[in-house]
Amino acid sequence: MADVLKYLEGQWKFLLGMLPPDVDLEATAQQTGAFVCPRVIRTAETLLRIVLAYCCCGMSLRDTGEWAEDQGLGKLSQVAVRNCLKRSASWLGLLLNAKLVERSGWAELSGVRLRLLDATTASGPSSQGTDWRLHVGFDLGSQSIDTVEVTGPEGGESLSRLPLKEGEVVIGDRGYAHRRGLWSVVQAGARFLIRLNWQNLPLQTLQGLSFDLFEALRQVGETAMEFAVQTAPDKDNGIPAIPARLVALRKSPEAIEKSRRKVIQAAKKKGRQVNPLTLEASAYIFVLTTIPAHVLSAAQILDLYRFRWQIEMAFKRFKAMLPLGQVPTKNQDAARTYLLANLLAVLLIEDLTRKALALSPSGA
Repeated sequence: MADVLKYLEGQWKFLLGMLPPDVDLEATAQQTGAFVCPRVIRTAETLLRIVLAYCCCGMSLRDTGEWAEDQGLGKLSQVAVRNCLKRSASWLGLLLNAKLVERSGWAELSGVRLRLLDATTASGPSSQGTDWRLHVGFDLGSQSIDTVEVTGPEGGESLSRLPLKEGEVVIGDRGYAHRRGLWSVVQAGARFLIRLNWQNLPLQTLQGLSFDLFEALRQVGETAMEFAVQTAPDKDNGIPAIPARLVALRKSPEAIEKSRRKVIQAAKKKGRQVNPLTLEASAYIFVLTTIPAHVLSAAQILDLYRFRWQIEMAFKRFKAMLPLGQVPTKNQDAARTYLLANLLAVLLIEDLTRKALALSPSGA
C-alpha cells in the first residue's frame, strides 16, 4: 500500500504517462458519467488519482478526502468520495480495456503466443465467501496481464472467456477441463493444454469407446507417456468429440507422498472419506492437449504446463502489492470500481517499473 501511495504522490505524472497516449481522460470521464462533483474535482486526472488512492492504498473515505486536500486536489466529504466510486466503474473499465488493448500486440514467445487463464476471488466486508471472481488472462511471452473480466460468484471458470486467435495456445488448470470451453478454443483455431481431474471430463478412444483412464495411468512410469483419446461428445449442447493427446507422468515418491497428504487433509477438512481413486490419481500428472506430437513431444508438453505456475506467482505478487482479496464496500458499483482500479494500477505500475529498468544501467 505504501508503495502505491509513493507513486500517487511522488511519481504521479510518470504513472499517468503509462496510460495509452490515445486515451482522452476528460472525454471518457464525461462519456461514462464519472464526473459527479465538478466544482471540487475539476479534472479527470484528479478524479483518477483520488479513486486510485482510495482503492489501492487502504484508506477510508474520510482518509481519502483528507489526503486529497493535503495534496491540493480539493476538499471532499465522505459522501463525495463515495459518489466518485459509485460513478467510476464504467470509466475504470474503459481505461483498463484500453490498457489491455495496448498490450495485445506485445511479443510472442518462440513464434507462438502462449496464454494462461486463471481466476481469483474477492470478498466483501465481513463476508466469508466469494462475492466477486476476477478472470485474468496472462501473456506468458510478455509476463503480463492481457485480459480481465469481473463477474459475480456465479461466473464459472471457462476457456470461452479468453478471446483467442488462430494458432495461439491456452493453458489452464483442472477448473477449465470442460467441453464447452475446450470446444470454443477449437472453434477459434487455437490449441489447449489443460490439467485433468479424473472425474470431470469423460474421455473416449478415437473409435468412440469408453476410455479407462486408470488402466492407462497404471502403465505410466516416471517417463512421460501419451495416449490418443477424444472427449466424449456433448450432444445436448451440440459439442462434437474433440481428438486430443492425453499425456501422463508418474510423480516421484516424494511428490506422491506430498500429494496424498494434501488429498487426505482436504477430505478431513470437509468431513469426507477419501475416494480411493482420487488418492490413486494424485500419484500422476496428466494433461490433455491438442498440440500435435510433431510440434511438442510428451515430455515437452509437461514442461510447457509447468510454466503455468507463472500466473500463480503473478496473482500472489498482485495480491501482495494491492488489496485485491478483500473489498471494503458492499455497493456493487463501488466494488467494481475498487477491483478495476486495483487491476489498472497493477498494469500501470508494471509498465512504469519495466520502463525504469530499461533506462537504468543495470537494465541494459
